[in-house]
Amino acid sequence: MTISGPLTGGRHGRPFGRPLVDLDQVGYREDEWIIEGDATRYRPVSGTELGFDGVWEAEPAGTARFRTRIVAYRPVDPDQFNGTAILSWNNVTAGYDLFGGESPEILENGFAYVGVTVQKVGIDGLPGLDQGLRSWDPERYGDLSHPGDDYSFDIFTQAANAVRGGEVLGDLDVRKVVAMGGSQSAGRLATYVNAIHPLTKAFDGYLLTIWFGSGTPLEVGDTVVNINTTPTPDQAVSWKDALRGRNQLRSLEVPVFVVNSELEAMACLNVRQPDTDTFRYWEAAGTCHVSVQGMELRQPKYRRDFGTELPIAPGINRIPMMPLYDAAIHHLQSWITGGAAPPVQPRIEFDADGEIVRDEHGIAVRGIRLPQAEVPIATDSAIPLAEDIYSILYGSSVPFSAEKQRELYGDVDTYVARFEEAARAAEKAGVLLPRDVPALVEEARSSFGA
Repeated sequence: MTISGPLTGGRHGRPFGRPLVDLDQVGYREDEWIIEGDATRYRPVSGTELGFDGVWEAEPAGTARFRTRIVAYRPVDPDQFNGTAILSWNNVTAGYDLFGGESPEILENGFAYVGVTVQKVGIDGLPGLDQGLRSWDPERYGDLSHPGDDYSFDIFTQAANAVRGGEVLGDLDVRKVVAMGGSQSAGRLATYVNAIHPLTKAFDGYLLTIWFGSGTPLEVGDTVVNINTTPTPDQAVSWKDALRGRNQLRSLEVPVFVVNSELEAMACLNVRQPDTDTFRYWEAAGTCHVSVQGMELRQPKYRRDFGTELPIAPGINRIPMMPLYDAAIHHLQSWITGGAAPPVQPRIEFDADGEIVRDEHGIAVRGIRLPQAEVPIATDSAIPLAEDIYSILYGSSVPFSAEKQRELYGDVDTYVARFEEAARAAEKAGVLLPRDVPALVEEARSSFGA
């Protein structure tokens, strides 16, 4: 493996997907690097299978050349660094490299964040969308190459080794490296936990968000996930069937943390496993895979990078998961450095038929109670407005009438007082951080009566 850079130039003169935050203002810098070499692909050990219990055995099955990019955000002042680098398995379900790195918890608490273009779609894009790195800036990224997603696990390991070895984060003293990925990337990380971590020991902890309860196969060949392709009738499989959990996560010597919305809670019902000294599982009532706030957060970056608007469907879920992710990162930092583990949280209640139990407002019972679910002015849930894959991921938000809102709360001040009380209860439970409460209260004030 070799590292070269920092990368400069190109048609746009900047990395794809860079934060909207002014990193200079928060004492951070951005560098983009090329990482290349020979990557190993893996297969199940002969006579074994990728079974329900997650105890998977893998072995090397060949190598191929790769050349990809990583983007690093790090504190300029080494004294500001908290010692932990978060390695993002960039998500490519949308057809381009999607990653974060600018959340308040990361920037205010001194994490380093490294986004890795791990999968082939990140470079090549999906057919017809033309949003991969090579198309976006052929001058900067034209010589990137990816042999296929079977090699992604080792590419991710090599990126972790580069981060830990100092080639990427300069003079920072990296003491812990955490792997983080959501949605499709969480499925890839689940396989990494179950089959690859025992071979590499490359990470000190894992954070899987909005995970559907299944690891991806070790061997997929040239197949890529394309949710824009409708399954044919003869496949006899719906998206709901495809998103049903099939395996648990292996017990490791390092922490594994899963943070799910109501949608993935349904998928994970049959693979639920108990919280332990090295495993935590959170699921939040009233939430879904995607929220309108999350889409609005992506909108300006999408507009900047692609010059067009990101479509935001009406009526989608309105309880954001982002504050939960920041709380999870906060707890995980304590956990991996010898402090307290994340608090155990109640799980959503299901009936004997595997359906979510809902209250008189249509809100899921139990689970993590964010204030929008505890003091509702709408029925927010993972119930889709249609049967297509996007509707399933978007869930729904059905506002209460103005009359019902007044019947429940009287006036806006009473509602906001109760909302803030619920937000402080969520803060006390450890699922909201203090910095997030004021913004949520202001959003609640502006939403009442709408």
